Amino acid sequence: MVSPNLTPQKLVILDRDGVINHDSDAYIKSLAEWIPYPSAISAIARLTQAGFTVAVATNQSGIARGYYDEATLRAMHERLKMLVAAEGGHIAHIAYCPHGPDDQCDCRKPLPGLLTDIQQKLELSSLQNSWMVGDSLRDLQAGEAVGCRSVLVKTGKGEKTLAKGSGLEHALVYADLTAFVDDLLADKLG
Repeated sequence: MVSPNLTPQKLVILDRDGVINHDSDAYIKSLAEWIPYPSAISAIARLTQAGFTVAVATNQSGIARGYYDEATLRAMHERLKMLVAAEGGHIAHIAYCPHGPDDQCDCRKPLPGLLTDIQQKLELSSLQNSWMVGDSLRDLQAGEAVGCRSVLVKTGKGEKTLAKGSGLEHALVYADLTAFVDDLLADKLG
């Protein structure tokens, strides 16, 4: 259900692996390997309770590579939704790209297809001034392509992204999702 009071400014879009849960260079291939950051689950719930809408945009090329199937991915996402709900929060929509890097789709970040999917599902006229939180440059590039404000977290691949330093001119940098949510809810980000 779409909130009638939803505005782009009250939307926070999160990358999944490295932001919400631990990441792995070997891919997160099973429900057992999907290990959330407890503080991230709480942060999502706090956002919801403060009137923000939370969505997730995640590349899942492990499906195209044959490492896991869509049923396994659904199980991970159901667990995520359940954990967030148990803390009083809600995830409005999870958009994912099942394609590999050579599939020439329009949804794989850094392309903005996942974000426009979220925009359509949430019935927003634009994503201008929404928040895009990620741990890689491609997350930020996808968000910036549709007018989102960029947040890089240092969890997951965030430290490596920060060390490269390119493409971060417009990004706010935080230790993790909780630190960003603390500032956002304290109204420190305008």
